[in-house]
Order: sequence, then structure tokens, then C-alpha cells
Amino acid sequence: MKLKLIPLTLLLLSSLVSCKQEAKKEEQQTPVKEETKVQSDVKKDLGLKVLNFDELKPFIEKNDDKTHVVNFWATWCKPCVEELPAFEKIHEENKDKNVEVLLVSLDFPNEIESHLIPFIKEHKLAPEVLVLDDPNQNKWINGVDKSWSGALPATIIYNKNKRSFYEQSFSYDALNQELQKFIN
Repeated sequence: MKLKLIPLTLLLLSSLVSCKQEAKKEEQQTPVKEETKVQSDVKKDLGLKVLNFDELKPFIEKNDDKTHVVNFWATWCKPCVEELPAFEKIHEENKDKNVEVLLVSLDFPNEIESHLIPFIKEHKLAPEVLVLDDPNQNKWINGVDKSWSGALPATIIYNKNKRSFYEQSFSYDALNQELQKFIN
């Protein structure tokens, strides 16, 4: 009886492996034209930019007279969503004080239209929102900060003299306290 199970088990395993390989092939063969169309539709809808990491870098490495608060978040991340009001309030209170707040969404590209855009509209997010769409996570996670594990939420506060990275959630008071270290 055991000998009959071995060929059956091998057959099942080989079919699972081949299905997995087929799925990978399909993922790799996804037409770029579809992605480009989604991105252009998104841009038209909200002025939302979908960027790879090389395109995002200038937004997280500005050397100007402003203090920049850059939050990495996603609509599927509960702590991210819970802390968004703190970033909204920081944006509102400091927009005339040379402080710029940027929200970098890590939502899945295929959920931009179905989740991200409705979320932005429903919550009336005032800071600029960019979407990071880059499959090379090792490059951009280390490119944002070498200490980043990739967990969300994550925030950078920087100006031309100082830069700090935070892999944590923020309350308004804690975020404002950190921001004051840069603007005072």
C-alpha cells in the first residue's frame, strides 16, 4: 500500500510545481501596456504619480530650504491608516512654515483604482500622494534607509542639514515633537 502512495505523491508534487511555474510565467508575461494604461488613467483622475524607486529618489533627497516629512504607508496597513490624521494635521499646520508632507503609497498596483483612489477621495488627503511601484524591494528598502526592515509604516524627516528615519507609527504629538527637532 505504501508503495502505491509514493508515485501518487510524486505526481501531485510535480503538478503543483508545474502550476507554480506556470503562474510565474504568466506574471512575467504581463503586458506592460496594461500597466501603462492604468497609470495614465490614475494620473488623470487625481494627478497621482506612479513611480519606480529611481523616479522617487528626487522626492526623498531634496536639498532645499524645506523640511520634508515622507511617510511610507498603504491602505491595507491598519497602523498606517490610523496615523494618517497626524500627517494631515502636520501638513495643515505647517504648510506655510516651509514644511512639506509627502505620502508614499505602497499599495499594490492592481489595487490603485479599486482601493487607493477611493481611499484618497473618501479621506480627502491633502498632502501629495505618490505611489511606489518597484518590484526590486531590496534596492528601494535599502535605498530609503539601510536600517529599514521594510515594515510599515515608516517615515523620513529630513532637511539639508539632518535626516532621521522612523520605522514606527506616530501619534500627532510624537510626530510633531520629532518635526520640531528639524524646524527649531
